[in-house]
Amino acid sequence: MTTNKEKNFISAVVYLHNDGARAVKFFKLLQQQLDAHFDQYELIAVDDACTDDTVSQLRSWAAGLDKPLTFLHMSLFQKLEPCMNAGLDAAIGDYVYEFDTTDVPYPAEMIFSAYQTALTGSDIVSVCPTRVSGSSRLFYSVFNASSHSAYTLRTDAFRLVTRRAINRVHASSEHLPYRKAAYAASGLKMTDLTFEGRIVDKTAGRFGLAVNSLALYTDAGFKVSVGIALVMMALALAELIYTLVVFCTGHPVAGWTTTMFVLTLGFAGVFAVLAIVVKYLSLLVDLIFQKQKYLIESVEKIQK
Repeated sequence: MTTNKEKNFISAVVYLHNDGARAVKFFKLLQQQLDAHFDQYELIAVDDACTDDTVSQLRSWAAGLDKPLTFLHMSLFQKLEPCMNAGLDAAIGDYVYEFDTTDVPYPAEMIFSAYQTALTGSDIVSVCPTRVSGSSRLFYSVFNASSHSAYTLRTDAFRLVTRRAINRVHASSEHLPYRKAAYAASGLKMTDLTFEGRIVDKTAGRFGLAVNSLALYTDAGFKVSVGIALVMMALALAELIYTLVVFCTGHPVAGWTTTMFVLTLGFAGVFAVLAIVVKYLSLLVDLIFQKQKYLIESVEKIQK
């Protein structure tokens, strides 16, 4: 008995960096889920300069597939976000799965559940763990408190986005330093599905990405600069009151130490505010003038 499969074209973009045998295991699971529910789909593997046998193992496995596996071989190690942007640009599906990792702590059935949820009107569906690390919890708390999105961001294992969502965020900026935040700022409906468990940290060194995201998609920098300005105003007022008291009581002014202390704090505050301004300006320069978002060495399509 044949079952009716979904007719929408599906793309699945997977980030790879030295995943070894786990990559083949993941693609087998992914291919089984997509083959069971969809007539048409494509698999895109973004090879972020793998130095182990990840690519060779996947080549061997993909040689027997009915559907092609497309490799995007990056010219050099570029980390998660630029590589996934390259994968999104290559994807042609009506719905696109974004797998930032080959770790699978969630039930495999949630891959199709994300699609079913999208059909109810959600342009972005995230599959999220119930347990997250303390650093992730802190970042998302700050981000959500400072953003103006109607939806809150969470740590996710993977997400499904519609072609409309991709077009919407690319219309605002061709270069997406943080896809998840761009989706939240797009105004389109977002839905979270949860599973019991946690995911392995995707990549190391994401502090810079967190800072960029807060600067671009929230008013956290503005709030910090206002806080610094208020503190400096309070110090200046305290110094004024101190000066008036000394003047009115007729005591000699010890002056030098206090003045230098306040001046030092004042300059520190000014430079802190300037550091935030410079951060915004550097991001604007990158977004406006950066011509090359990522570097792809070659594209390889493997099919039986």
